[in-house]
Amino acid sequence: MIVLSVESSCDETSVSIIKDGINVLSNVVLSQIDIHKAYGGVVPEIASREHIKGITMVFEEALNIANVEKSDIDLVAVTKGPGLIGSLLIGVNAAKAFAFSNDIAIVGVHHIAGHIYANALSKDLVFPLICLVVSGGHTELILMREHYDFFKLGETMDDAIGEAYDKVARTVGLGYPGGPIVDKLAFTGEPLYKMPDISLGNTYNFSFSGIKSHVINLVHNIKQRNEEINIPNLCASFQETVTEVLVTKSIRAIEEYDAKMFMIAGGVAANKGLRKKIDERINNVEVIVPEFKYCTDNAAMIGVAGYYQYLKTKKTDNMELNGSSRIKLV
Repeated sequence: MIVLSVESSCDETSVSIIKDGINVLSNVVLSQIDIHKAYGGVVPEIASREHIKGITMVFEEALNIANVEKSDIDLVAVTKGPGLIGSLLIGVNAAKAFAFSNDIAIVGVHHIAGHIYANALSKDLVFPLICLVVSGGHTELILMREHYDFFKLGETMDDAIGEAYDKVARTVGLGYPGGPIVDKLAFTGEPLYKMPDISLGNTYNFSFSGIKSHVINLVHNIKQRNEEINIPNLCASFQETVTEVLVTKSIRAIEEYDAKMFMIAGGVAANKGLRKKIDERINNVEVIVPEFKYCTDNAAMIGVAGYYQYLKTKKTDNMELNGSSRIKLV
C-alpha cells in the first residue's frame, strides 16, 4: 500500500511517499526557519504565502525521488490540524486537489498522531505503551493499548515545553529557534540557579508557565543588581528541572500501566538533554527515540499515521475535509 502524505501545519512544507507504513520512498521538507528568524518566531501570514510558493515543487520532487507514478498511489493522507489555519489550508487543499484529480481516497490525520507514529519508522510498536509528546504546542502523556488507540493520561495546564524553551531563550537573547540553543548551552553549564517545584504532585499533568516566569524574573533581578548572568548555568538549571519532571512522570506512568514500551514524540524529542535523561533513567522497558529527521514536522510521520488510521477505521474523508487550528487527539 502506497501513501502520499502532506504536512503544512506550521512552517515546513512537506510531502512524503510511504510504502506499507514503514518504507520511506521519499520525504521532502521545505523549511522556512531562515525566513522567520528575522521576526523571532513564525509569522502566520508569511508562513502561508511560503507554503503556496513551494507546495507544487515539493509534490513534484517527492514523486520524482520515490520514482512512482500517480496511478501507484493508493491513499492520500494530510494533516488536518491542529496548527496555523492558513498553513493547514494550503496543505489540505493541495492534498484534496491531488486526490480528486487522480481519483484517490483521502484521510485527514491529527498532527500529534503523526508525531507519535514517527516512532513506527524505527521499530514495531509493542503494546501497551506510553508516549511522551513534547513539542512547541503540546506536552502530553499518552497511553496506547493497541494501534491508533490513544488515551490521554495528562497534559500541560498552560505552556507547552517547547514554548517554555523558546521563551527562556528569548529572555536571555539567544534568538530563534531557541530550544536547540538552550539545549546545547545546558551541556556547557551547571544547574546552579534555584528553580521552582513544577511537579504538580502525583498527577500526570504539567505546568511550565511558572518556571518560565521564574526565569524572566531571575534575569530581571540579576540585571537590576548589575550582575552578570551565567547563561550556560541558567540553561542547565532550566533544562535539568523540566526534563526531570518529564521523565519522572513518564516512569510513573510506565509502572502504573505495566507498559512494554516507552517512546517520545514531537519536536522537543530532538532535545539531547531529554534523550540523555531518558537513557539514564528509563531502563526497565524498551525505549524508542525517533531519528532526529523525524522529530520535527515532516510528511513521513503523517503518512505512517494515515496508514495505520486507515487500517484501523477503514474510513476515508470526502472533498469537504477541512483544516482546523484546534482539534484534540482524544
